Amino acid sequence: MNTDSVISVQALQKRYDKVEAVKGIEFEVRAGEVFGLLGPNGAGKTSTVEILEGLRPRTGGEAMVLGFDPERQKQQLKDRIGVCLQATNLPAKIRVQESLDLFSSFYTRHVSSEKLLQRMQLWEKRAAYYETLSGGQKQRLALALALVNDPQLLFLDEPTTGLDPQIRLEIHKLIEEMREEKRTVVLTTHYIEEAERLCDRVAIMDEGKIVAIGTPAELQKNSRTQSQIQITCAAPITQSWPQWPDAIETSLDKEGRTLTVFSSRPARTLFEIMRWLDQQNMQLEDVHLKRPTLEDVFVELTGKKLRE
Repeated sequence: MNTDSVISVQALQKRYDKVEAVKGIEFEVRAGEVFGLLGPNGAGKTSTVEILEGLRPRTGGEAMVLGFDPERQKQQLKDRIGVCLQATNLPAKIRVQESLDLFSSFYTRHVSSEKLLQRMQLWEKRAAYYETLSGGQKQRLALALALVNDPQLLFLDEPTTGLDPQIRLEIHKLIEEMREEKRTVVLTTHYIEEAERLCDRVAIMDEGKIVAIGTPAELQKNSRTQSQIQITCAAPITQSWPQWPDAIETSLDKEGRTLTVFSSRPARTLFEIMRWLDQQNMQLEDVHLKRPTLEDVFVELTGKKLRE
């Protein structure tokens, strides 16, 4: 295991009867990073995370988390990590403060429940029953419960699924704060924009395999989907255009006013196009530059939309 890694996975497998959910994957998670597992339902994300959390035995391969084997040393591991599952359901009549006190009693390390409740904007709800909380408040409480033991490694499995946009942004801010605190976060998500915004590195999973891994920018750069430049002029373009540097394909719309250029190095290509237009005394009306998104990369690699 790399000394900078808090998680190391080699040839990890998980099989349920005849279904192979995880097919020999390998990856490492570095200390202090937000690492995303991105994939559609059934990709193997949750099975992988539950193995690393010590909640589910593996069928084959090796896994080390914070120096512990999650299958053989699960009690030592669970004392050091925080976990926020896809769905957290507490007894209807347990009070918010009581739930924090209960979960805190499970660990050898503790954080002030008052500070946690204030941080999660739940201080005013500390005496409220769980059943009276809104969906966003329940999710903030689930995050508070994951932090009661001051963990340096957090597993967040689909932490914003089903929440309205405002609550999702609040959860995003909390995850960014965790990164600033140098906590390591493993995040599974269905939301492309969430992965692009929050994750330092992403592993794209499909049908039990990791099909790509890297920073969002690296995955976009390595995509076969090229950047697209669209130039609209005030008058039709009647001149023949040159072969611009790094341009792969150029086309003109039916009106003759909009050029669409695909390029492997769009900044350089755009500069040359603008210079050519200036030489032709062409008046520019609009410019658009579209780079491959992480969703473009995902569709390219899996042939699926993320929400499928």
